[in-house]
Amino acid sequence: MANVLESILDWNASYEGFSIPAQRQANAHKAEAIGARIVAEFVDAGESAKSADRPELQHMIAYVKAHRVAYCIVHKVDRLARNRADDVSIHLALQASGVTLVSATENIDETPSRMLLHGIMSTIAEFYSRNLATEVVKGLTQKAATGGTPSKAPVGYLNVHVRNEMGRVVRTVEVDPDRAEMVRWACQAYATGNWTLSQLHDELEVRGLTIPPSPKRPAKPVSLSSLHRMLADPYYKGDVIYRGVKYAGSHEPLVPPEVWHQVQNVLMAHNSAGDRTQRHEHYLKGTLYCGSCGSRMMVSNAKSRSGDINPYFVCAGRHRKATPCTRSAILLDDA
Repeated sequence: MANVLESILDWNASYEGFSIPAQRQANAHKAEAIGARIVAEFVDAGESAKSADRPELQHMIAYVKAHRVAYCIVHKVDRLARNRADDVSIHLALQASGVTLVSATENIDETPSRMLLHGIMSTIAEFYSRNLATEVVKGLTQKAATGGTPSKAPVGYLNVHVRNEMGRVVRTVEVDPDRAEMVRWACQAYATGNWTLSQLHDELEVRGLTIPPSPKRPAKPVSLSSLHRMLADPYYKGDVIYRGVKYAGSHEPLVPPEVWHQVQNVLMAHNSAGDRTQRHEHYLKGTLYCGSCGSRMMVSNAKSRSGDINPYFVCAGRHRKATPCTRSAILLDDA
């Protein structure tokens, strides 16, 4: 039996209803039909085929260069690439290693007629990908024009699924009961001009404002740059911005327009006054918590009697006097 490299490069496991196990089974049947033995498998689950810079695809190309392999079996040609240029480069890389590309569901081989068919299918895949992107943009533009939110809801709101009057499940946005009040307070407090961005960031850390968790990452505190974007986002006064166009959103505003505009004035004034120079960065920032009271540890610079600047981690709870914590500051190197 000849060696065969089974490559199931799937950018979406549910695409066209074919799951990874179903593609694996189809490829195994194809290998058996051509009398080949599977020696390796590469799966790019969840990766888009629009780019050739995919980890498992690159591993596959490196594998065929280092091992004697007769065939590369894919479920469909568009599993490898969604544009003609990438398809040609991948095919040439396989040919240079003496590997024949085989499709489990399509009749392609190295004969001139089948190579022509391969090229046609690759071009069709590229058309499908580009046309799909155009249709997606069209749909999202229409959603924004009717007041919907075409992207992930910002902090203070939640993306939810509800059933409309027609009985259909639609995606919409609702106010986040756990975070909306903190966002509303942050905008109102900053509008007074009595808070710097750094002070507001520290206070929100103490109050526990976090970015909602996702299937791939846990909840985490709002960063200083994210807070700046939050304060400048017109979504909180009821506007939806999509592809540079402003639409009236159907979501519930968290702040009145006059408060939002005052926030913008304060942001401009503080930026011109150098408010962002108070920002202290460190790679451990945002990951350390006080072992005494549980508050987040924040970076602070202290000047010694000799005039030297020493960076420390200090308890945000003690710093803001929000907790009775007595933990002393810790040098960054010790942390």
